[in-house]
Amino acid sequence: MSVRNMTQGRPSRLILSVALPLMLGNVFQQLYTVVDAQIVGSVVGVSALAAVGASDWFNWLFLALLQGMAQGFAIPMAQAFGANDHAKLRQNVGNALSLSVLTAAVVTASALLLIAPVLQWMHTPQSIRPDTTAYLTILFSGLPIVMGYNLLSGILRSLGDGKSPLYAMIVASLINIGLDVLFVAGLGWGVQGAAVATLLAQACSMLFCLYRLAGISVARPARQDLRPRGQVYRHLLFLGVPIALQNAIIAIGGMIVQSVANPLGVTFIAGYTATNKLYGLLEIAAVSYGYAISTYTGQNLGAHRCDRIRTGVHAAAGMGIATALAITLLMMLFGRSIIGSFISGTPQEVEAALQVGWEFLRLMSLSLPILYLLHIYRSAQQGMGHTLMPMLSGFAEFLMRTGSALLLPSLIGYSGIFWAEVLAWLGADCLLIPGYYAVLRRHQRSDETTD
Repeated sequence: MSVRNMTQGRPSRLILSVALPLMLGNVFQQLYTVVDAQIVGSVVGVSALAAVGASDWFNWLFLALLQGMAQGFAIPMAQAFGANDHAKLRQNVGNALSLSVLTAAVVTASALLLIAPVLQWMHTPQSIRPDTTAYLTILFSGLPIVMGYNLLSGILRSLGDGKSPLYAMIVASLINIGLDVLFVAGLGWGVQGAAVATLLAQACSMLFCLYRLAGISVARPARQDLRPRGQVYRHLLFLGVPIALQNAIIAIGGMIVQSVANPLGVTFIAGYTATNKLYGLLEIAAVSYGYAISTYTGQNLGAHRCDRIRTGVHAAAGMGIATALAITLLMMLFGRSIIGSFISGTPQEVEAALQVGWEFLRLMSLSLPILYLLHIYRSAQQGMGHTLMPMLSGFAEFLMRTGSALLLPSLIGYSGIFWAEVLAWLGADCLLIPGYYAVLRRHQRSDETTD
């Protein structure tokens, strides 16, 4: 099994070598998310699509908590690998595995207990609440699988292996699409069938990553590495908890926005959901650049190469903006037709939902460079082990998103809900970009003092 040392070689090429497999993997991941929505929306109808969409942010809250913890756990692994300290790497891997079991148990129990009160608080329409509840119950029961996949894929990426998570996503996507067709279209299981298909696909991706990681000897923990160590646990939590909280704050802001959108009716929710499903496709490359730059900065920090960190982040920012503009062009040309593929119903329902979704998609597409810089500068700081400013940027997103969603609709109509998303990205960037340069200068001064 190959790993990649990112402390030597051309930064842009190294970043792309990790980011491109991640992009392809995320394409497949988002593909089965989109197919879920398309099959549910076209086979079962607008109400079923709304039932899935009404829970998007609530579902993402717990996914993001686990993703954030796993992302934080992987940071010291990248740094240890960059420093060529394989004993420390194995110790971090072993303790992260045992800590993840405890984390997944607590998060899963909390998620299942909160379904009913949160759907009530979010003003989820009574007509779709039973389907939404069933959908979430199945997905939340599989949160330990989500934690397992995110941790294992994060370990692989910290070692510069972006291909294994790609292969895992390809396998999972194909399985999910096949099971969607079987469970929803063939057996008529509705939204429950979509949830079961997703859960089984995620389990396959987790097992695949476990198999690939077992082949990397430098990261394979021995029995003593699995023994909980207070100092290692504290360091992992110090890195993981702020990222998880940052994600949770963003998700709670999204839930507040959803609570504003839900009373606008099932048709509005369906159009809003159709574009939200495309949101994942729009930010695929941004997330991929973010994971790549986190690995890159982590390894180069371990090697005390701040000069390479600066060069690499600048290269990633340039590639990110170029990619965002290319996606914007594609959405302007084909976005309306793509949204239309999600929606079925009466001509009036379809047209009303399509109008909502297309207005939201146009605004988000034109603002993508802001989102791409957010992911790159946030991940650069996280890779260097600095999670406070990224967490504060989550608060900025929360304030901008919720404040805009609560205030703007009364001033400019329902499109104020759409502006809330873009203004949230902008608020985060205002903290993250200057914060990155402050962190980098601090490390440069520390290296100069050491020398």
